[in-house]
Amino acid sequence: QVHLVESGGGLVQPGGSLRLSCAASGSIFSINVMGWYRQAQGKERELVAAATSAGFRNYAASVKGRFTISRDNAKNTIYLQMNSLKPEDTAVYYCNLNWIENTEKYDHWGQGTQVTVSS
Repeated sequence: QVHLVESGGGLVQPGGSLRLSCAASGSIFSINVMGWYRQAQGKERELVAAATSAGFRNYAASVKGRFTISRDNAKNTIYLQMNSLKPEDTAVYYCNLNWIENTEKYDHWGQGTQVTVSS
């Protein structure tokens, strides 16, 4: 079993910053991808940023230059530093951990944490 625990969401004013954390525990394949997705009300879930265990990172165009994803492989933990937040960043943010093992994909999700950007 794999368990993801997220923290760090909350209410922040436009232009402010927040840092999200996600810690994974359980039986985890060493070669994996951890990332953050978000889902705003009435919209589909979208990728925000992801980081592989090898160190590759990618970002959605809408957050590039404002958000930074980092990970601590020893702790199976990822972080999302969000700066210059905008009202359109308001969403539930979900942590994701996935890997492919013996041709089968394993996909795990956190419970989500609310981020609200509002004055």
